[in-house]
Amino acid sequence: MSSSHTSVAVPKPESARERLRGFIASRRVAKEPVPDLEGFEKELHARFAAAECEVLAEELARFDVDLPLVEIDGVTHRRVLRCEETYVGSAGPLRVTRSLYSTRADGERAVCPLELRAGVIEGRWTPLAAKQASWVVAHLTPQEGEDLFRRLGGMAPSKSSLDRLPKQLGERWETNRPWLEASLREAESVPEAAVTVAVSLDGVMLPMKDGARRAKRAAAAAAGKQTKGPAGYQEASCGTLSFYDAEGERVSTLRIGRMPEEHKATLKGMLVDELASVLDQRPDLRLAKVADGAKDNWTFLNQELPAGVEVVDFYHAAEHLERALQAAYGETHPKTQSQFEKLRHVLLKQRRGVEKVIRALVHLRDRHPRRQRIAGELKYFRSNRHRMRYAELRARGFPIGSGVVEAACKTLVTQRMKRSGMRWREDGGQAILTLRSLVQSNRFDRGWSLLANDYKRPVGVPENVVPFTRKTPQ
Repeated sequence: MSSSHTSVAVPKPESARERLRGFIASRRVAKEPVPDLEGFEKELHARFAAAECEVLAEELARFDVDLPLVEIDGVTHRRVLRCEETYVGSAGPLRVTRSLYSTRADGERAVCPLELRAGVIEGRWTPLAAKQASWVVAHLTPQEGEDLFRRLGGMAPSKSSLDRLPKQLGERWETNRPWLEASLREAESVPEAAVTVAVSLDGVMLPMKDGARRAKRAAAAAAGKQTKGPAGYQEASCGTLSFYDAEGERVSTLRIGRMPEEHKATLKGMLVDELASVLDQRPDLRLAKVADGAKDNWTFLNQELPAGVEVVDFYHAAEHLERALQAAYGETHPKTQSQFEKLRHVLLKQRRGVEKVIRALVHLRDRHPRRQRIAGELKYFRSNRHRMRYAELRARGFPIGSGVVEAACKTLVTQRMKRSGMRWREDGGQAILTLRSLVQSNRFDRGWSLLANDYKRPVGVPENVVPFTRKTPQ
């Protein structure tokens, strides 16, 4: 007696591409329009995204290595596991089978050749998905980013994923920062129309999680001082390099933002490197140093940068002038405003106008010898008189205001990092400032290419290693 077994073929599941083709074909023969265009558009987008994920997952799988041994950085690794993993692509999740390898040394994590060869970002994101997510969190909070992606369709990263990604990228950027910044500079050219480069720096107070807020308030209270105010805040720093044409019009600006640091040390070093690169390309450029009257700023601008024209921001100078007049006449007295308008015009428009302003302040000081504010403002103008030749500077096409760096403080720091309830730590804050600096300096795409390429590593195959053979299931 004999028996036979008949194998039954299991139908292969319909692919996302086939479902998309069928969906499109059904609409081509339809006689009537869809009842809900918005719903149809969402479904069409979802079907295209599913097909895109399917194709991308197949392509990502080609980076996998399925061998007993591989070499990574000259070290032999043995295969320890083969399993599925889900990655984040720009259109949605990608389910891929991959192999893991290890040296089997104690405490060493297994590595994935697929991820190394493809340049998967932080073991999770495809390069394009990570780039898009990074750009979004540079502008929006992680919660806003999550909401945005869910509304757009395609990938749907969580708030926590969008919070972790910039920190991970920021740590890698800081580790390689000198090389990355040098690579950016090598690929850039000074604008052809530029005749002047202006360097500025400033600061803005930022709420910090580790800013010792409670300790500062307790110390103030113990000393009998008022406990209101920005306790727990520290000064983040911003710097700019701006190019101006012969008419004094700004052509472009490089913006840099750094988290609080003593004496703005990192920011100053970055400005020195950027300016050196610019002047190496264009030694003919005129250099302007523009800042408010802060002593530390001018110590840096004088001692660590090449010689150039020094300019105290005109609007800060005007504020000091107004305070002197308020001390003399009172804040609301009509003469305060009339004298301010007159002397402000002299300071801005007349040649050697600062000398006339100084003489006017000397007269006010002598008339009101007990009002120390007038003497203090007079000292300010005398100390900075060589930086206040505004009429001459304007005629020569030099900038006279630090509005560019003040705007950088607002757009780099305040708009993104000083929302209600926000407090920052060093690593998370610097990650956001780095991304925003790249975006606002028109460096994001080039910077991302350099950073993403750092995630790629070659994977070699030792000699005489043959692939595993697998039986094809019936």
